[in-house]
Amino acid sequence: MRLVRAIAAALLALPALAQAQAFPSRQVTIVVPYLPGGTNDIIARTLAPRLSDAFGQPVVVENKPGAGGNLGAALVAKSKPDGHTLLMASVGVFAINRWIFKDMGFDAEKDIVPVANMGSVPNMLLVHPSVPVSNLRELVALARAKPNSINFASMGTGTTGHLCGEMFKMAVGVQATHVPYKGSAPALQDLLAGTVQMMFDNLPTALPRAKSGQLKGLAVTSLKRNALAPDVPTMDEAGVPGYEATAWFGVVAPAGTPKPAIDRLNAEFVKALRDPQNAQRLESQGLAISGDTPEQFGAYIAAESQKWRKVVVASGARAD
Repeated sequence: MRLVRAIAAALLALPALAQAQAFPSRQVTIVVPYLPGGTNDIIARTLAPRLSDAFGQPVVVENKPGAGGNLGAALVAKSKPDGHTLLMASVGVFAINRWIFKDMGFDAEKDIVPVANMGSVPNMLLVHPSVPVSNLRELVALARAKPNSINFASMGTGTTGHLCGEMFKMAVGVQATHVPYKGSAPALQDLLAGTVQMMFDNLPTALPRAKSGQLKGLAVTSLKRNALAPDVPTMDEAGVPGYEATAWFGVVAPAGTPKPAIDRLNAEFVKALRDPQNAQRLESQGLAISGDTPEQFGAYIAAESQKWRKVVVASGARAD
């Protein structure tokens, strides 16, 4: 009887084992819900060749921008849940958009399952050289002495650049006026011209301006200093205790994707992420590499969602 039970248990396990061994059985598509050239896109295209080798199947990257990332995310959420269509997830889509959009086109909690956290990139607080400050404490003192005398630019309403500014205002009790733009480039252009005085911008695009002296880089928004800017303090070090606001990136799949496929995807994405050549390229873009388990990533998304909900509610931010 023991032998019979053992054989029965083995037979029951065969379908799951076969599924794990067969996956993937065809091309794997990674949807990037933004235009080419952003950090999401760079991560996906950096990892795709290594993933293709590991899977023995083509791994292609498709850009599906629109609605602040919601368009591409909804496309993946509604695709066949077999692990062959994935999404490069971001803090914007999964921790911010649900609080500023009336309808995202899918349910961020129910329609998607986490695969792996790829890592995060901090923003940098930039000010125009005409602003008479040399550090964050002096900026806070100036903003308190002259309420609403500082205009801060962002890449758009509801972006991390916008909400970093709102979080800063809440943390130190100052008033400043938000000026949204359609992307980082036009916002930086007006900051360089002195039309606006301050901006939280992604490290890769902010750092060259700070290093050249065109703008002052006062702090980074991660809890640890970034290796690309070791002399720039964190917001926490510079006088705003506990301040942390990073742009993070990960991989998710449609809800209902079999667990063996999720586990295989997680293992191969983490291996590709930590490949020395890939890691070096991504770290040169300012990415702090992660590589969490699906469960860890799911808990992280939930915590980030609640953190940004508070900021969105306090700021009154809504999608344009």
